[in-house]
Amino acid sequence: MSKRAYPTTPDGRYFVVRGRLWRASNPDLESDVRERLVHELMTARRAVGLAKRSGDRAAETEAHEAVDRAKIALGERGPVWWDDGTPDLNRHLARTGPYADWYADLPEDER
Repeated sequence: MSKRAYPTTPDGRYFVVRGRLWRASNPDLESDVRERLVHELMTARRAVGLAKRSGDRAAETEAHEAVDRAKIALGERGPVWWDDGTPDLNRHLARTGPYADWYADLPEDER
């Protein structure tokens, strides 16, 4: 199974999936902290799937909350990890706003 590399904005704040900006993890996290948090995130995502397949709504809610906690700790949700006052554009279209020119210059197969 190949892992697709998504284009990352020049400032490293977002990557693009199907034309939408998604906030990247905080690059200032120590590698051991990042590794632990990614492990927690993947464990929580697996727990979501298990809970859905078993129909356990309480376990699914708990697993979704664990996903949210891990994503906040990674900097992908919650307060932004940069400090220059630039607003969060998570889930905005890449073809609009401040990244429009950069996105338009991407090769078609990278979008």
